[in-house]
Amino acid sequence: MLGPAEIFTLFFVTLGPLKVLGPFAQRTRGLGDATVREIAVRAFVIATIAIVVGGLLGRVLLPKWHISLAAMELTGGIVFFLVALKQLLEQYEPSRTEPAEPLPASPTAAAARLVFPIVLTAYGIAAVIALLAESDRPERTATILILLLIVMVLDLLAMLYARRILVGPTIIVLQVLGAVLAVLQVGLSIQLILAGLRTLGVIPG
Repeated sequence: MLGPAEIFTLFFVTLGPLKVLGPFAQRTRGLGDATVREIAVRAFVIATIAIVVGGLLGRVLLPKWHISLAAMELTGGIVFFLVALKQLLEQYEPSRTEPAEPLPASPTAAAARLVFPIVLTAYGIAAVIALLAESDRPERTATILILLLIVMVLDLLAMLYARRILVGPTIIVLQVLGAVLAVLQVGLSIQLILAGLRTLGVIPG
């Protein structure tokens, strides 16, 4: 079982603020500060409710659908690997800026449009379901949910202050950090796949 520090790291990488900053700032470019704050708060509320309810619902549905914990680990690992590898390889391709679809005028509709996959990712949801499914004590489940809430609050702060963060030398620092994390994410995705294979007994522990 992962400890609290490892769980927080997993949530930070798969659901954390570093992947939110750039896309959120780009999609809300041209909007007023008050509108951006309203969208950020609503996106936080929608995403938090969705990830908690989805995680608990997935935990209940796993045994009913006869899906093993190993299958969820493999699913999350494979999806995470494909996304992380795509992000890593994009750094070596010519930059292409495609105009994003305008956000709806309603802040709630705009927030809902940004929740998936900017705030919530498929592999992040899989990680939450897998962690909740293997939790055998109420105390551990509460720890997982608290750590998840902390990461979601960090996402909220990233959305609220994205315009202030993405200026000057901070952009360069984040680009370097992003390059490092891109490599680590590929490694982490493979580690999740290996964990699933170990659980199945395909490879030794």
